[in-house]
Amino acid sequence: MTISQSELEANGISSPDWLMLLFTLPASQASKRVEVWRKLKRYGALTFRSSGYLLPNSPVNHERFEWLSAAIRKYKGEASVVELVSIDDVPAAELKQLFIEARSADYEKLLRELKKTKQSPGTLPRIRRRLQEVIEVDFFGSHLRSRVETALAALENPKPEAKKAVKHVREKFQGRTWITRPRPGIDRVSSAWLIRNHIDPDAKFLFTNDAKRVPNGIPFDMFNVGGFTHHGENCTFETLCVEFALRDRKIKVLAEIIHDADLSDEKFGRADGIGLDRVLNGWAKQGLSDEELLKRGMDLIDGLYREIG
Repeated sequence: MTISQSELEANGISSPDWLMLLFTLPASQASKRVEVWRKLKRYGALTFRSSGYLLPNSPVNHERFEWLSAAIRKYKGEASVVELVSIDDVPAAELKQLFIEARSADYEKLLRELKKTKQSPGTLPRIRRRLQEVIEVDFFGSHLRSRVETALAALENPKPEAKKAVKHVREKFQGRTWITRPRPGIDRVSSAWLIRNHIDPDAKFLFTNDAKRVPNGIPFDMFNVGGFTHHGENCTFETLCVEFALRDRKIKVLAEIIHDADLSDEKFGRADGIGLDRVLNGWAKQGLSDEELLKRGMDLIDGLYREIG
């Protein structure tokens, strides 16, 4: 029987704020114990007085503990996931501080690595990936996150660029028809999302390999026809950001994700978009129309944008 949160509250019982994993493994399963420990570390779990491992209660954390419990039982061990409303002798504020301190230690380690990385920038993608892993389990927001992000950005862009004048004014690009090639992939889908949401809300999109068929159309991500496309090391999404001076922090993060997925050069160490690109390729193989591919793809990008912290 499942009791809803409203039923709990009606009976004066608070919803559980914490999850604890209790488990034992046979001595013969030493390698499995290391495997479980590594997963707990990746999940950001806190060792609690040698009695178990603690996480804030959330659907994601609950699922992770349940799957890990199933694996432990498969290894001939015993495991239980316990939901806790509170721990009588440890206030919630103190527990949160313990999580913050644990993540702060992770960020401090990254800061030390960044200081050593100045002479070997090739390791930046790995540090970027590790930073994303830490951010994912930074449940209560360590103040050191911004320091690591700032230090990493300084190494990724060592020469501060002078502010450039806006090359294109958005007001001149309203209600236009934007043209791109058929079978849109991750760069064209995300560029269309960027156009619709941050440049031209009434944009219409057409698919053709011959831009001359639409004299007043604006090409994007097309070959040898001008318009907005790859420029230097930038993908089309990044080019649009530069040309229209889009500086929103979340858009910058999204630009890095799209760049790595489209160009596969691991420049920013962000793997988030690779799965989306494969989904788009899978849909294309199903024979979906270009319009349907674009619609579904833009929904994916919108969800990714909203998820960026």
